[in-house]
Amino acid sequence: MAKFNEVGVVELHPAKTMIGISNGQKRVAWVTQLGKNFIHVVFPFKQPYQDNLCFQKIARVPGDEQYNHHFRMYNADDVNDELLNFMMLAYNGERSA
Repeated sequence: MAKFNEVGVVELHPAKTMIGISNGQKRVAWVTQLGKNFIHVVFPFKQPYQDNLCFQKIARVPGDEQYNHHFRMYNADDVNDELLNFMMLAYNGERSA
C-alpha cells in the first residue's frame, strides 16, 4: 500500500473474497490472496503486457476485453521499477505513466 500511495492516493474496498484497491474513481487492482508468505494481486488491463518479468500469469476475462495480470509478492523487493510502472498504468487508466 505504501508503494501504491507513491503512485497516487488509493483506497481499500473489502469484499467477500478479495480486497479492491481504488484510485477514488475505479478499482485499479485486487488483492485476491493473502498467503503465509505472499500477497497475490491482480491488475486489470485492456491489453496483455506479455513482455515483463513481474506477472506470473496473464489471462483474458471471457467475454470481455480485459486481461488480468497476476502478480505474487513474496517480499518488499518484489515491488521494483517495472512493477511500479504497471501500477502507474493501472492507476492512470493505462494512459502513459
